[in-house]
Amino acid sequence: MAEPLNIALAGLGTVGGGVVRLIETNAELITRRARRPIRIAAVSARDRSKDRGVDLSRYDWEDDAAALAARADVDVVVEMVGGSDGPALALARNAIAGGKSLVTANKAMIAHHGLELAAAAEAAHVALKFEAAVAGGIPVIKGLSEGAAANAIDRVYGILNGTCNYILSTMEDTGADFADVLGEAQRLGYAEADPTFDIEGTDAAHKLSILAAIAFGSRLRFDAVETMGISRLKAADIDQARALGYVIRLLGMAEVDRSAGNGAGGAARLFQRVRPHLVPINHPLAHVDGATNAVVAEGNFMGRLLFQGAGAGDGPTASAVVADIIDIARGETGAAFSMPTGELEAMEPAESGHRTGSAYIRFTVPDRPGVLADITAAMRDAGVSIESLIQKGDPDQDGEVILALVTHPGPERAVTEALRILEGSQSLTAQPLVMQIIGA
Repeated sequence: MAEPLNIALAGLGTVGGGVVRLIETNAELITRRARRPIRIAAVSARDRSKDRGVDLSRYDWEDDAAALAARADVDVVVEMVGGSDGPALALARNAIAGGKSLVTANKAMIAHHGLELAAAAEAAHVALKFEAAVAGGIPVIKGLSEGAAANAIDRVYGILNGTCNYILSTMEDTGADFADVLGEAQRLGYAEADPTFDIEGTDAAHKLSILAAIAFGSRLRFDAVETMGISRLKAADIDQARALGYVIRLLGMAEVDRSAGNGAGGAARLFQRVRPHLVPINHPLAHVDGATNAVVAEGNFMGRLLFQGAGAGDGPTASAVVADIIDIARGETGAAFSMPTGELEAMEPAESGHRTGSAYIRFTVPDRPGVLADITAAMRDAGVSIESLIQKGDPDQDGEVILALVTHPGPERAVTEALRILEGSQSLTAQPLVMQIIGA
């Protein structure tokens, strides 16, 4: 049998502890599948005395994670420190520069610095793997880069943040408002004490930019992801979506736009957006509940593929990390983004205004005559055709009512123009909320 593959783990939180348990529990099976033993040579974390539920006494301990990259007995560094910069990025750079392969679950670091790290890994002839960075235990990166490699991917989209999906599906089930469900999610451990990255869409945007690069062979453009989270959603939005035959899901969506007039010479541009959408109840994503993730990829020969499963947690995420380690043990390194970095296409961001579709628009308005006329006049002047309109019940204690409308398919720029016309209007008491409606 071949010599063991020696790994070092930086970060022993939920996922790091899960990696240790998985390697120890399934050692014989992993050895057979990797065709060589996988051995933990050293570990590092901030608190040496913390009880992590696993016996770490058999492994060398490094107080400074940076020391892992310098160890001669380490072949692969596994980074689970987290953060887009700082110690995690320094460790990643040093490990690759030292001729060691890198496995990471750090989507923020890959979204911001993935191209740099991939180029460095290619130059050093080592692997950069990050299956666990997107959708936890779902093998979506491997599915796109290997299983769908022969296809031109037209679009990739999905539910990429389990916290938001838990909140939205709980709002559906209970009728509770956003703030109440968020508080309960924090008490249950589904949401962080500071949930900003999750509920404002940043976490999903990190993952979407990685998926887009792999699906389309494009250079990473996290800075170009249009992002809106779920913090402005109300129970009334959930109710009205249900009445219209939809559920609300926070979706990340990316596609290559080759339409005429969207770039000189018809050059391809990359559209990336994270925001709440209305999803038809007969769409596969409408039935993804709780903290589950799901990704849909549409290719020119394969049709629609759906990847669904646990998007977080020690077991699923550790499974993805160890799968990457097994690939390296087998010598299956490959290009980090499915093709060499020099072959990745530099695509400029696509404008969203010319995109065509239907939208849900929620207005908070005073309960007085003339309000509806002001809104419909703005829609008419901007060229927005209204398909349906719903007013929610009686006014609340502030004398406000919820007014929601659904538009006929049309360019997004028309909706933007209608809202511009209404800016500063006394017919609105709050900023309108716009959500696109995806097809079945």
